[in-house]
Amino acid sequence: MKDTIRGKKLVFKFEDGPMASKSFEHAFHRDGSLDFGMPGGKGATHVDKYELADVSKDVAAVSYLSDSGYTLTTVLDFGTQRIVAFSSNAKELGVQHGTFEVVS
Repeated sequence: MKDTIRGKKLVFKFEDGPMASKSFEHAFHRDGSLDFGMPGGKGATHVDKYELADVSKDVAAVSYLSDSGYTLTTVLDFGTQRIVAFSSNAKELGVQHGTFEVVS
């Protein structure tokens, strides 16, 4: 499962929550870093480290802390291409649902 994400670019499309109707591209580099932002690389943010864990054959969880102080923890179901993501900082906690696709 880890090789399904490492070295790949995924697009998260959120349906509800604080990021409803927005899409974000995530490039998960093999060195454990990532870049995320609007599709097409506009306004990309670099993160030095993400953590990745297999949950089951088709489900993985990935989490990272951005420089803005937000942590995003996302559960990806590769069987259904559905996601559940939790965003949090010292003052807020939000949950959002959506879909994802592997684009490269």
